[in-house]
Amino acid sequence: MSDSQFDAPRKPAIVILDFGSQYSELIARRIRETEVYSLVMSYTTSAEELRSISPKGIILSGGPSSVYADGAPICDKEIWNLGIPVLGVCYGMQLMVHQLGGCVEVASGKAEYGQAPLHLDDPTALLTNVEDGSTMWMSHGDAVKSLPFGFVRLAHTDNTFEAAIASHDRRFYGVQFHPEVVHSKHGMIMIRNFVYNICGCEPDWTTTVFIDEAIKQVRLKVGKKKVLLALSGGVDSSTLAFLLQKAIGNQLTCMFIDQGFMRKGEPEFLMNFFHQKFHIHVEYINARERFISKLKGITDPEQKRKIIGTEFIRVFEEESARLGPFDYLAQGTLYPDVIESAGTNIDSKTGERVAVKIKSHHNVGGLPKDLQFKLVEPLRRLFKDEVRKVGRSLGLPEEIVSRHPFPGPGLAIRILGEVTNQKLNCLRDADLIVREEISKAGLYHSIWQAFAVLLPVCSVGVMGDQRTYAWPIVLRCVSSEDGMTADWSHIPYEILQRISNRIVNEVKGVNRVVYDITSKPPGTIEWE
Repeated sequence: MSDSQFDAPRKPAIVILDFGSQYSELIARRIRETEVYSLVMSYTTSAEELRSISPKGIILSGGPSSVYADGAPICDKEIWNLGIPVLGVCYGMQLMVHQLGGCVEVASGKAEYGQAPLHLDDPTALLTNVEDGSTMWMSHGDAVKSLPFGFVRLAHTDNTFEAAIASHDRRFYGVQFHPEVVHSKHGMIMIRNFVYNICGCEPDWTTTVFIDEAIKQVRLKVGKKKVLLALSGGVDSSTLAFLLQKAIGNQLTCMFIDQGFMRKGEPEFLMNFFHQKFHIHVEYINARERFISKLKGITDPEQKRKIIGTEFIRVFEEESARLGPFDYLAQGTLYPDVIESAGTNIDSKTGERVAVKIKSHHNVGGLPKDLQFKLVEPLRRLFKDEVRKVGRSLGLPEEIVSRHPFPGPGLAIRILGEVTNQKLNCLRDADLIVREEISKAGLYHSIWQAFAVLLPVCSVGVMGDQRTYAWPIVLRCVSSEDGMTADWSHIPYEILQRISNRIVNEVKGVNRVVYDITSKPPGTIEWE
């Protein structure tokens, strides 16, 4: 069995062909919420490849291009002859119109960006149970001028005459808005209509089904060989530890490398939790000095990530030689990790993104070419919310399942510039205060991530009638569903004030606290 077969043990019921939209993965996630398995693939995927997969439905994503422009991404025209239902979203709808004989051009009226009420002309099929006047999220500068033969209008907005269209006989549908985003009221109703009523899918993508399939695939791939798990204590690697323990038992050895970049008190907590409480074999490796010495004088964030990622693997190789031999290295890589580490183009054979990198080390990035392990990554097709469900089903306690995401390189990438022990101790203390106050306020579970960042600049302050020249701490709190997009959390001022006062008064070397109110995009959640 090949690695790609292992990573995708089942064929998707719904395939999303990606034309460069920032929402392509969100479409996949929304479909999975209906308990139907979906997968994002390249727009270059041929009709023959799709025929071999036999999906029950195809969705054409949005994208930044204009269908009439030179070099615009287009799909295989034979897709329209497969007899498979197709839903075009935004650019995907325009491409459908363009390839089937209609006309798309620059909107003669106003371009539409943001929310707009949808007026129904044909409240059937895709729009069944959608309320007239429902708000939808629009994002387009082009518009359909004329429909292909056999198409009818389903809905319009004040500025877009053809906001939703259909060829009922061929089961082709198009929407000029984004039903997958939370701003689109009744968007999930449309997605369910397409998945269930139009495509005839069955709800067979459940947590129980995934666990059963993953266990079978792990056993098939690993056989009787030993597996080494890079345990960090986050929800991803912890869920993976429980999954592998159930799949292969004592063939699994977890290794926790204390690289010195963990949050305050975490190494002790994790060893007690896994080793003492749940009796999962964990080898503790104290490599703090080794890692910090490797980062001496390093300020470039990409270089820091690569050094930490490479050193992680080197330590694993050395320790596995002592404890092993091990044939496989298990990682809690998730679907967003694969996407963000690779970029915007997708390999049609593997369904994985390739090309431009956003992050070079997020489990999947930064691995050295001479890696001595084969990888086991049974979670790499899951989104974070799916992993949490799997963790709960496996019996992972809520204190681990609901933990905020934490980057693989740890606090080293939350210290901009050179990493030193002094800065690490400072950031640990500040970060602990942030988490304590967020938890006391009852906000921990409503925030995706809450943490502190230390900047490598100093500013003037006054403390005890004396001038200070110390570091600022950036408070970063974001709300998100899957980490793909995020908005800054609107925390009450009194809580922000309490966090600021505590950090300035209790953390030596800090005299200023600022709050980051940047969303993703255009920013990222982490600073490095």
